[in-house]
Amino acid sequence: MNEISQILEMPALTIGATSFSVGEVTIAGFLLLVLVFLAMVISLWRNGRARAVAAAEAAERARETEDRMADILKAQSEMQGRMASLSDVFSTRHGELNKVLSDRLDGMTNRIGQSMHDTAKSTHENLARLQERLAVIDTAQNNIQALAGQVVELQAILANKQTRGAFGQNRMEAIVADGLPSNAFTFQATLSNGSRPDCVITMPNGAPALVVDAKFPLEAWNAIRSAENPERAKQAGQAFRRDIEVHIKAISEKYLIQGETQDTAFMFVPSESIFAEIHENFEQLIQKAHRARVIIVSPSLLMLSIQVLQAILKDARMREQAHLIQGEVIRLIEDVGRLDDRVRKLQTHFSQASKDIDLIVTSADKLTKRGRKIEDLEFADPGPPQSPEKLPDAATEMKGPAAKNSPPNAGQLRLRVVDGDD
Repeated sequence: MNEISQILEMPALTIGATSFSVGEVTIAGFLLLVLVFLAMVISLWRNGRARAVAAAEAAERARETEDRMADILKAQSEMQGRMASLSDVFSTRHGELNKVLSDRLDGMTNRIGQSMHDTAKSTHENLARLQERLAVIDTAQNNIQALAGQVVELQAILANKQTRGAFGQNRMEAIVADGLPSNAFTFQATLSNGSRPDCVITMPNGAPALVVDAKFPLEAWNAIRSAENPERAKQAGQAFRRDIEVHIKAISEKYLIQGETQDTAFMFVPSESIFAEIHENFEQLIQKAHRARVIIVSPSLLMLSIQVLQAILKDARMREQAHLIQGEVIRLIEDVGRLDDRVRKLQTHFSQASKDIDLIVTSADKLTKRGRKIEDLEFADPGPPQSPEKLPDAATEMKGPAAKNSPPNAGQLRLRVVDGDD
């Protein structure tokens, strides 16, 4: 029913700017038939008494009515044809629409499935990366916990005066051992006056040794940092100054021995912050240390000094081994000379071999040309014919082994041979 109603609502006739649907045209035709029928009945009723007179007019009207009916039937058949074609078009369009919708639904289904697959894959990868990052975070947390434990241990070490001194000494020993050879220093060596510095560095060329002693005045420096008012800070600064002066005096009196040690000794402070505090706020201590011929060094300055000493020791060893190096250089030059002679001889052999190869190639080319001439039977012209009595016997002209090995017709055939350069 819906399809019939849609077909009836379709436009079937257009007159000017007015469009009529199939249903309207059908209704109009039906009404036209009714009106014609009524008109015929009325005309018959009115003109019943004048049939004879109006017979011709009735016949004419009948013909006109038939023509109109024929036109109407023709229009109706055309309308039915159009309706059939419209029905075919609608069925075709409906099939195409169903196919398009099916294709689009299939494509959408595939895209949705692929999108869901990609989303699941991306989610899985993100979860895997998240797990890796969580593992890294767990590892970092464990490292932080271990580092916190080490910091607590370091704090416990620095809180004890003896362990703090051992820490500073170990740091100094590590710097010295990393920069100098093992025979260039001695830890805890005993001097002639019975004192034992932390490190004695042996200088080259019989020069006196250099003394390095580690001191770690941490308590007074912590007191300076934790002072709550200027009075406390001043008292802590005085205590810090006294500790440094005691260390400077002890190094100057115990470790500076004429002829046995250098005129200058190093006081190693294993903290860059303490070293900076001394140079920034305690200039008098620096001047007093210079007067006492004691140099205060931090880890970076000690490392730099060790590098300088390393260069000095290396230069001294180079000077000691200069004659050995010179002898090795002379022997190296002799080896290079022998190598040059042997290379030149080898070059001469290569040149001679190259010339011999060129000669061999030339001979091979000549042999190839002669073989081709023999193959092509390129013989020399024997000249005008002679009588048998005057023809020379080739066998009699050959002498030695050639006569024995010559063929029977050697006197009749003569090969044209072009001699080469050789």
